[in-house]
Amino acid sequence: MTAVSSLLTDDQRAILALWYEVNASLSSYHKLITSFGHAQLAWQAKVDAWRQLGIHHTHLKRHEQPEQTCANIDKIQQALTAGRYGLLFADQPYYPAQLSQIYDPPPLLFYRGDKARLQQAQIAIVGSRKPTAHAQKITFDMAQYLAQAGYIVTSGLAMGVDKRAHLGALAQADSEYQGRTVGVMGTGIDINYPNHRDQLFAQIIEQGGCIISELLPHTQPHKHTFPRRNRLVAGLSLATIVTEAKVQSGSLITARLTSEQGKQVFAIPSHIDNSNAEGCHHLIREGATLIYHPQQVIEDVNSQLAYRRHSHQSASLSSSSTSSTNDPQLDNRHPSHPTDLDKMAVGDTSQLSPSNIKSPRSAIVVPEHLRVVYEQLDWHGQDLDALIIATEMTAPQLIGQLVELELLGVINVQGGRYLRL
Repeated sequence: MTAVSSLLTDDQRAILALWYEVNASLSSYHKLITSFGHAQLAWQAKVDAWRQLGIHHTHLKRHEQPEQTCANIDKIQQALTAGRYGLLFADQPYYPAQLSQIYDPPPLLFYRGDKARLQQAQIAIVGSRKPTAHAQKITFDMAQYLAQAGYIVTSGLAMGVDKRAHLGALAQADSEYQGRTVGVMGTGIDINYPNHRDQLFAQIIEQGGCIISELLPHTQPHKHTFPRRNRLVAGLSLATIVTEAKVQSGSLITARLTSEQGKQVFAIPSHIDNSNAEGCHHLIREGATLIYHPQQVIEDVNSQLAYRRHSHQSASLSSSSTSSTNDPQLDNRHPSHPTDLDKMAVGDTSQLSPSNIKSPRSAIVVPEHLRVVYEQLDWHGQDLDALIIATEMTAPQLIGQLVELELLGVINVQGGRYLRL
C-alpha cells in the first residue's frame, strides 16, 4: 500500500476529530452532523451546545480537550504518511458505495491492502468459530468457487468459518483470481486480535485483498465492536451465506442484518442432530434460501441484480418522461448522474451483469468421453470407491479418466476426494 500523497484536509481533520471525541459512536456522530450541518461547525461548537443535544458526558470531556484530539489526529496523519494504513472518507470515490445504502454508514474507513476490492461485487460467508471438519471443507470450497467466479468473499476475520472463507478465496492457482477477499475487523486497524491472525492478515494483504475497520486505531476488542463489524460485513455484500452456526451466534446477527438490508440470506443444511448447525436450520425455517452448491448463490444474486437494474431503468424512464412533460431542463439528469442504486452495483454496474460474472460451469468444456465421470463430480468431492460404484467402471479405466480431467484443469484432488474446480 502506497503512502498518501497529501495531508488531511481541514474537513477531514474535523471528521476525524468528531469521530475521536465521540469514541466512534455512530448515534452521537450523526446527531452532531445533523444538528450543525458540517463537521467543522460541530467541532468548533462549545461544550454547552453539545450538552444541549444530550451528548454523553464522556464525549463532552474529550471535547473539552482539543489539544489531545489534535495530537491523536497528528498520529493518524503520521501513520497515513508512512503507509501503515489508509483512510477513506464517505465522500471519496473509493469509499464502498454499497455501505452508503445501510441505515448507519460509517463516516470513514481505515484500510490495509488493495482498496479497489471494496468496489467489487462481494458475497459474505460467515459461521461458527468452531465448525465441524465438514463445515470447514464446505466453507473453503465454496469461497474458492465464488472467487473463481469473479466475486470477492467477505468475512469477519474470526477463527473457524471466517478464516476458512478467507483462505478459500485466497487459494487460487491463477494470479488473476488471487486476493479476492475482504476482511472486516472488530478492532482498530492496527490491532491483531487474536494474535495468531497475524499470518492471515499478512496473506490477505500480500495477495491483494483488503482489510478494513471503522474503529479508531488502537481500539481493543469489546463485545460491542463485533456486532458493528457484522453490520459492515452484511452491508458490503450482495448476499450472505451461513455455512454452519448455532442459534445464538454472531452469524445470525449478520444474517438478520442482511435480511433487513433487503438482501438474500443463504444457509447450508446439515444433519438434524448437529447442534452446531441449528442456526442454519433456524434460518431456513425462517425463510433463508437452502443451498447445496455455490452456483445456486451466483444464479440467484445475478437474477436479483438483473431485476434491480431493470426496475431502476424502468423507474428512470418513467421519471424522465414525467420530467420532460413538466420541466424540460431536467430531461438529461438521469444519464449524467448515477443514482445510489447504480452505485450499489459497485462502481461500473456492467461488471456485475449476469453475462460478465464468470460461471465456472458454463466456461468448462469437457470432452464427450469424459463427461460420464465429470458429471458424477461435484464441488465438495467424491472418493474413488463411490465413483467406481456410480460409473460402473473398472478402477484402471476410472483412474485414467480422472487423470485426464485433472490434466485438463477441470478437477482437483484433495484428501483422496475428487472435486470439480
